[in-house]
Amino acid sequence: MTAQMKRQIFTEDHEAFRKVVRTFLAREVTPHYEQWEKDGIVSREAWRAAGKQGLLGLAVPEEYGGGGQHDFRYSAVLAEEFTRVGASGLAVGLHNDIIGPYLTTLGTEEQKRRWLPGFCSGEIITAIAMTEPGAGSDLQGIRTHAEDAGDHWILNGSKTFISNGILADLVIVVAKTTPEGGAHGLSLLVVERGMAGFERGSNLDKIGQKSQDTAELFFHDVHVPKENLLGERNGAFVHLMTHLAQERMGIAVAGIAAAEHLLEITSEYVKEREAFGRPLARLQHIRFEIAEMATECAVTRAFLDRCIADHSAGELDAVHASMAKWWATELQKRVADRCLQLHGGYGYMAEHRVAKAFTDGRIQTIYGGTTEIMKEIIGRSLLG
Repeated sequence: MTAQMKRQIFTEDHEAFRKVVRTFLAREVTPHYEQWEKDGIVSREAWRAAGKQGLLGLAVPEEYGGGGQHDFRYSAVLAEEFTRVGASGLAVGLHNDIIGPYLTTLGTEEQKRRWLPGFCSGEIITAIAMTEPGAGSDLQGIRTHAEDAGDHWILNGSKTFISNGILADLVIVVAKTTPEGGAHGLSLLVVERGMAGFERGSNLDKIGQKSQDTAELFFHDVHVPKENLLGERNGAFVHLMTHLAQERMGIAVAGIAAAEHLLEITSEYVKEREAFGRPLARLQHIRFEIAEMATECAVTRAFLDRCIADHSAGELDAVHASMAKWWATELQKRVADRCLQLHGGYGYMAEHRVAKAFTDGRIQTIYGGTTEIMKEIIGRSLLG
C-alpha cells in the first residue's frame, strides 16, 4: 500500500517519455556521477548525449532543432526523474525551463537561428547571470552596467553563484543600461564564450550539488554587439518577472520529488534496521514520523500536480507558483532532516543517499527566490 494517491495529470505519452529519461540516466549519467562529483563538473559529452536523446529544448520549435512541445508536464517528468537519482549536476531544468523561454520568446529570428540549434543539441550550454555579491533578489541593487557605444555595448561588472558558470557558452547577463532607471533601467545582454574581457572565477566549493559547476563571472570592458541585446532595452525587469513562475515551478517539482523519494528509501530502511531486538518500524514513534511525512507529501503532491496542470494550460499565476515553491522546498528540507535522523549514524555518511540529499537539497529554499521572498509575494497579493 502507498500513501500517494493515483496521479491523473500524465498521459501515456508522458509515461513513455519517463521511460526514455530513466534509460538515459541509467546509461549516460549514473555510471559517471561519482566522478563528476569529484571533478566538480559534468562532462560536455553528457550534455551532447542529452541533446541527442531529445531532452534539451523540449519547448523549442522544431524548425530550430527542438521538440516543439510546450507541455510543462514533460519538464516535470524530467525534474522528477533527475531528482530521483540525485543527478543535480546536469542542469537540464535550468537550460530548458529557465533560459530556454528567454531565447524563444524574446529572441529575434537571427538570434534564434544563431543560438537555438546548438542549445537543443547540447553544443551550446547556457547560464543566466543575475545575482551579484551585493544584490540577490533585489534587482535595484544590481551594479553591473553597460554603456551604449554605438554599434555595441561596453559591459562592466561581476556576478556570483552562477550555475553552469564554468561550462556556459552563452550567458544572459542582467545589466543596468539606464543608470537612473532603477529596476526598470535593466536590460538582458547575451555574452558568449571567448568575448574579450569576459572571465570566469574558480568553480565555487559548495556544501552540496558538487557536480553542478557554479562560478563567479567578471566583465571588464566586454564589447557586446548590439545584436546580442535580448528583448527590449530597459525591459529586463518585465522579462524576468514574466518567466519567474516557471523557474519556481521547476524548483517546486524537484522539491516534492525529493521528499517523496527520501520517504520511500527511509520507509524501507526502518523496516530492515533493528533496535532493541526489533525493527525500527515496530516502534510507535517511528511509525508516527513516517505517517506525518507521508501525509505532508501526499497533500503537497496534490497541490503541486494541480499547479503543474494549470501551468501546462497557461493558467498558473505568480502567487500560486510562489506558494508551490515555498511549501515544496521547505517540506523537502524538513523531510531530509527527519529522514537523516531516522538513519542514525549511517545517514551522516557522505556516500549515503540521505546524506547527499540533505546537502544537495539545502539550496532549494534559497535559489529561485528565497522562502522569505515567496511569503512576501503571497502576502502582498492578499494584503496589498
